Amino acid sequence: MAVPHPMPHSFVMECPKGGSRNERPLLSVVDDDRSVRESLPDLIRECGFAAQVFSSAEDFLSSSSIDETSCLILDIAMPGITGPEVQQELKRRGQEIPIIFITGQRDETIRTLMVEQGAAGFLFKPFSDADLLAAIKTALNSV
Repeated sequence: MAVPHPMPHSFVMECPKGGSRNERPLLSVVDDDRSVRESLPDLIRECGFAAQVFSSAEDFLSSSSIDETSCLILDIAMPGITGPEVQQELKRRGQEIPIIFITGQRDETIRTLMVEQGAAGFLFKPFSDADLLAAIKTALNSV
């Protein structure tokens, strides 16, 4: 079993101020790591975005949130359907959702491959709040 990495909190980037929940972009987080599912939504909401969390790719792909998701924060390695397989499935369905991949596996090859295949961002765990928010900003501006 993988040991969860604590998320460092070096928050230096000012969060955008959102309006009502209906006006805020929905960011969906898909990760089998409970610590990530518990920590990221709080940061995302603090920054004015709406957040939805899924413990598996299957749950996300079968949810109604898929059509509302403005940005997907997606783990690379999960039991069942992997992050890259989700990316391929979304392309197959014609759903263009910017994806920020996250992973605890330090492998520059996978980062390069995912970016070449259209990922809006790629972060190695643990990552800073500022790095995540910069990736979100880039992803939302790519649409």
